[in-house]
Amino acid sequence: MLKPTVTFVEEEMNRRPTLAQVAELAGVSHQTVSRVVNGFEGVRPATREKVQAAIDELGYRRNAAARALVTSESKLIGVVAMGSFLYGPTSTLAALEHSARDHGYMILLSTVTHLESDITRAVQQSLERGVDALVIIANRNGYIEKLDKLDPGVPMVIAGPRPHNAHGHNFAYVDQEQGAEMAVQHLVDIGHRKLCLITGPNDWVDSQQRFTAAVSTCYKEGLNPLVKFGDWSGEAGYRIGQELLDLPITKRPTAIFSANDAMAEGVILALSEQGLRVPDDMSIVGFDDDPHSAFFTPPLTTVRQDFTAQGQLVLDALIRMIGGLDPDLHPVPAELIVRSSTKSLI
Repeated sequence: MLKPTVTFVEEEMNRRPTLAQVAELAGVSHQTVSRVVNGFEGVRPATREKVQAAIDELGYRRNAAARALVTSESKLIGVVAMGSFLYGPTSTLAALEHSARDHGYMILLSTVTHLESDITRAVQQSLERGVDALVIIANRNGYIEKLDKLDPGVPMVIAGPRPHNAHGHNFAYVDQEQGAEMAVQHLVDIGHRKLCLITGPNDWVDSQQRFTAAVSTCYKEGLNPLVKFGDWSGEAGYRIGQELLDLPITKRPTAIFSANDAMAEGVILALSEQGLRVPDDMSIVGFDDDPHSAFFTPPLTTVRQDFTAQGQLVLDALIRMIGGLDPDLHPVPAELIVRSSTKSLI
């Protein structure tokens, strides 16, 4: 007869010290140990010290499921995110996970292909696992209508730009419009009047907000910018760079604002292949300050998004809401990082 297989998890569970073993070593009841590990009052200091010494000696750890029964908290935060490998969403997720860990929470991640159609199911699955709160990482249009119909019953924060049609939701985001305005204003302030704006995809909220702010800043300065439509990729930037080279020299812009760093890198490559130098022949500003932007040739002037601050803001808001307080949310300011890809004409 075959013996049942003992899994690694079962072996690990069997090796873990139990509450009864802690009680035996400390010479107290298991009820007393339970009161100590769950932080209840009514235990004498000397007894609490004996129990803690036994816990330390045995390496006892509380069972998370048992703790959840006592405290009504799972210490789980459900995160629903698009399955995107772009710098912004992945950085938001990484910052959120790090901040959650610092606060003693774990992330239960659901990645969806189509946020608009899959979001309801993903939220429901998170709730079925007993999460204390929800975070939606969303940058594209179309998801707000789905969220409007949901009543998750737990605190929820959206980590991403606030669409103009969003009402009644809590958002934690980097100020996209402020960042784009700073980028264009920098080019204007150093003497550029012939500008090209490269947009991101039209179905991304942050792309729309960056473009709207960039155009508004141009109009405020009396400029009529050339507009090129991109898709966040370096390939799109390279194509647009070639299109700019096809223009007569008198029609070419002297400076470019690219809605992200990857497209800026593509433009720089296209120009350099034809013997044009950045910034001597054309200045360029990106957006994101991705880890490679400081090592472009030349190092890229760009707008930095503080994703660490965004992640901290999300967790602080959720913890306040779990405790029955207002979330106290505010936009995270963007920061212009001036490097070597822009040159003054003054």
